[in-house]
Amino acid sequence: MIFYLYETGLETLVEEVKALTLLPDEVQIVPIDTFLTQHPENLTHLIVSGSLEAIKRVIPIVLEKDITLGIIPMDEQKNLRRTFALPSKLEDAVKLALEPTEERIDLLYCNGQIVLQESVIGEAPPLDQFENSIGQKSWRERLGHFWKTLSRVKQLKHTKMKITVANGNEMKLSACGVVGIEYNNRTFASKLIASELSVMDGKSTVVILSPQSMLQYVGYLFKSLVSHLTPSRLPASVGFIRSSLIDIEPQTPLPIVIDSQEAGESPASLETKQAVLRLSVGEAFWEQNSREKNTKESIKVDHLPSDEERIGFLGEGIPLFSHASREQYAALFTNLREESRLSSTFLTLLILSTLIATFGLFVNSSSVIIGAMLLAPLMQPIISLSMGVLRQDGALLGSGAKTIAIGVLAVILTAALTSLLTPIERLTPEMAGRLSPTILDLFIAIVSGVAAAYVKSNEKIASSLAGVAIAVALVPPIAVSGIGLGWGQWHMFYSAFLLFVTNLVGIVLAAALTFTVLGFSPLHLARKGVMVWLMIVALVFMPLYSAFRQMQEDIAIQSTLTHHTFNVGGHDVTLNNVKVLHQGEKETIACEVVSTGILSPEEKRRLKEAILQSIHKKASVVVSYRYRL
Repeated sequence: MIFYLYETGLETLVEEVKALTLLPDEVQIVPIDTFLTQHPENLTHLIVSGSLEAIKRVIPIVLEKDITLGIIPMDEQKNLRRTFALPSKLEDAVKLALEPTEERIDLLYCNGQIVLQESVIGEAPPLDQFENSIGQKSWRERLGHFWKTLSRVKQLKHTKMKITVANGNEMKLSACGVVGIEYNNRTFASKLIASELSVMDGKSTVVILSPQSMLQYVGYLFKSLVSHLTPSRLPASVGFIRSSLIDIEPQTPLPIVIDSQEAGESPASLETKQAVLRLSVGEAFWEQNSREKNTKESIKVDHLPSDEERIGFLGEGIPLFSHASREQYAALFTNLREESRLSSTFLTLLILSTLIATFGLFVNSSSVIIGAMLLAPLMQPIISLSMGVLRQDGALLGSGAKTIAIGVLAVILTAALTSLLTPIERLTPEMAGRLSPTILDLFIAIVSGVAAAYVKSNEKIASSLAGVAIAVALVPPIAVSGIGLGWGQWHMFYSAFLLFVTNLVGIVLAAALTFTVLGFSPLHLARKGVMVWLMIVALVFMPLYSAFRQMQEDIAIQSTLTHHTFNVGGHDVTLNNVKVLHQGEKETIACEVVSTGILSPEEKRRLKEAILQSIHKKASVVVSYRYRL
């Protein structure tokens, strides 16, 4: 016998189905409530239309009688249609529902209740949302949905959980919520673990939401809700467990929602019965769900917070930045304390790198100077100083500052003595390149500080610190400053030393902020040190900005005059290789003049006036002549 069961209130849908004349004559059409009181025998196939709760009332009979089930969904049941690939056209849906199937799929239970789509323990946005909720929306609507979901995230709190799987293995971790699924139902949870899902292996999967910082989680939210990009790997704030039995015991009772209906509070027990339901599904269902019967359990939660310190910290609310574990903190601090101390090895390497850099500056060799950068160990105490600033650690702060001060003094004295003993007093391009620091150099230092802090916090990429040292070039500007001291040129000493100070303050501030983001200090502790160094950076910024404005003016002058042709009487004059030289308050325009003939004194006067009028300022003009034949 075949019955078409419908929920009370769906009489209109039933009439539409009957009007299609697709139902065989032997199909009996009765309300679900009436059918459940009759207990008819000789059942072969059931068809049902109704809410998820109504459908789940019928499934136990299907299992008991070992018969097949077809579903004719309502128009509004889009998620149900997507889950089981049911046709959206009524005629096609009826045809599929009439077809018995021999294929059996798993069935998930949560605390004994059937789960057709998902069970949610706690709060887990957006993992518990269906993709179709934003699929057809405009970019602006998706952005609004993102902000709405983000407001939910702000209210999330972690709860300590004990999760036990079928083999008795226990895991203790901190999480905000858990989503249990059996099928690839197009939720954001199923999208993340689609390759792990199988509907015939007797295993269910729980996806665990455990954001350790707002910044960490917002990136995943934006990618999923706004950009439509599914992450290629599991986000850092999400883990999953795959097993036939999963018991979840939160320390604080959490609400349970099964298929969008409230279902009490935790603890929760998710159990999967293997290959028990013969449900008529669309072909696309098998395309998006695996038939493989993998008996192994899959667990990926090692990256989620499990130590008591982080669990307690996250229980107060999700911070803006992540919180480093005790092991990470201890390992980094041990390393930084050691590197902040002054030692004979540090001074030896620093003096040797200074000698290499100084000779490289004299011979104008960039490769030799790069070698000195690699050898110099000055970056290490600077990073230690930044952590001392961040944590208000007097010992680390004092040790790092002392090592830097003595190191800088050693470099200046070594370079000054070398310049006195070297019978050459010639400003090379490598030296001149370190005499005009601007805010661009500050930006380089800031980015280098971020890179240095990130490298120091991750032992796997520690070798990259040498590249950071090359990028920021700490020793060469101090060496140029020492050379200026040896030559008695105070402007050279000041300009080069300003570049080093720029590098120092930029690295310290940026590294401190990066360590904060990486969770090595709470914001309330970091605020004082960061504010002090922000003021120091502001003081350094003023002369750098002035130099930057001067550089802009010089580039504008060069752009205006280069290849410009003036008629000064009897000859046309073109300017090439224009340079702007600064000596104190005095400016000099140096350029090459290409003329059609020898200029008279009057023509030279006219040329100077024309040049100065073009740049709208007073300056000396020095030219070298070339004549066009």
